[in-house]
Amino acid sequence: KIDTVQKVNHAKYWKGRSSNHFSKKIFNRVSCVAGVTSLICASYYRYVCDDTFNNIPNVLAAKEKGFPQFKISRSIKSKHHPLDVKLTLFQYQTCPFCCKVRAMLDYRGYSYDVVEVNSIWRTQIKWSKYKKVPILVCEGIGEDNYLQINDSSVVMSLFESHLWDNSQSIEKLLTYFPAIESKDTRGKTVYEFPNKYFIMFQEGTPYANEQFLKKERKWRKWVDDRLVHTLSPNVYRTPSEALQAFKYFENVGDWKNNFSKFECFFIVHIGAAAMYFVAKMLKKKHKLHDDVRFSLYEACREWNNALQKEPFMGGNSPNLADLVSIVNYIRTLDCMLI
Repeated sequence: KIDTVQKVNHAKYWKGRSSNHFSKKIFNRVSCVAGVTSLICASYYRYVCDDTFNNIPNVLAAKEKGFPQFKISRSIKSKHHPLDVKLTLFQYQTCPFCCKVRAMLDYRGYSYDVVEVNSIWRTQIKWSKYKKVPILVCEGIGEDNYLQINDSSVVMSLFESHLWDNSQSIEKLLTYFPAIESKDTRGKTVYEFPNKYFIMFQEGTPYANEQFLKKERKWRKWVDDRLVHTLSPNVYRTPSEALQAFKYFENVGDWKNNFSKFECFFIVHIGAAAMYFVAKMLKKKHKLHDDVRFSLYEACREWNNALQKEPFMGGNSPNLADLVSIVNYIRTLDCMLI
């Protein structure tokens, strides 16, 4: 049995005779397909693959038309839910930023509902000015009886802050994660969340060790800046691997019960084609090895060396850096081994 890489390496391409007319016709068609594919890839990349492009602050993104009700994909129930509010997570099942939010919610014992978002049309988040996932909605608090929290790192830091110091409300804690407005190289207005890796607590809070928190912040940022960028190039190395991955996503995301047959077909095939080219862009942008497996292995070795014989970056128990790194690595392995 020949694996996918061998098939690609040993593929033979037929080169037939053609007239000038035939060559021009083919060239025009290829140019048209390439242009359409590039447009789809660019759009898909901007809207799907990385929440570092999130450029709408929490305050402005919170509401435009009010919070509607959508079909719940599944509900996660915990006996020790730390909050007296209903949580709804709008997500893509296999998005690394959504995965790390779910890992934190599960590890800390939160109950929450999941709404699977169509990654092409994003119907489930049209109610929001903020068009990226994850979006976490807290019902029962806020001016309009709900509070929207954006950016995966902000979600994790905010909820961890509340566990450390529950004397402060979620609404109050959210004000500690302001968005800073600036202009990018193209003159477009963008927003940054400078405090997104910080745990907010008052003086005298037990277990508040600055050295521990500084290390946690460093490695949470490392995951977002280093590890995450090795994932897509490893999952979507070839067209066949990209298609295989999206069929896996269709299964684990339970798309058949959440979307129509046409939507499933469209997401799988357009998404796979787009992410194959996105992976090539990321490989070039982040200067990964020709064999992208080496870049992934290097990142994993860097993490393991930093553990210094401890089971976790947090010592004897996982901290937020562990949650975001382990869940992303396991997600990649799942896709690579399907």
